[in-house]
Amino acid sequence: MKKIEHLGIAVNNLKEANELYTQLLGIAPYKEESVESEGVTTSFFMLGQTKIELLEGTNEDSPIRKFIAKRGPGIHHIAFAVEDISVEINRLQKEGFILLNETPKPGADGKVVAFLHPKSSGGVLVELCMDAEDYLKKLEEKSDD
Repeated sequence: MKKIEHLGIAVNNLKEANELYTQLLGIAPYKEESVESEGVTTSFFMLGQTKIELLEGTNEDSPIRKFIAKRGPGIHHIAFAVEDISVEINRLQKEGFILLNETPKPGADGKVVAFLHPKSSGGVLVELCMDAEDYLKKLEEKSDD
């Protein structure tokens, strides 16, 4: 693991949360995007080398809406940048962690992601993330071998 890539915060209303975090941090979000496969709209704030990701559920089946219904708005996950997500997935499985997805999938902000089940990571949803371009390059390198 290289660093904390971002903290994910579940919110009820992205527009209101963007205004709040703009006031709090003194900066505007640099990006907003929809991740339809996850049923979320996200916005990102860059704070030094770490990002804050705000997540609003876009449908009733969204994991974010379910999270908020159960726990209320607040910190949803911590994301770690990794050098090679496939290697990290294999390492963590060998260490006994339960993965919610064993194959990286497209995420927000140009990343591929995989999540660890909170039951195996001390009650915290952990996201592994890697730049999608770097991931594709690593796949090409492995196929050339």
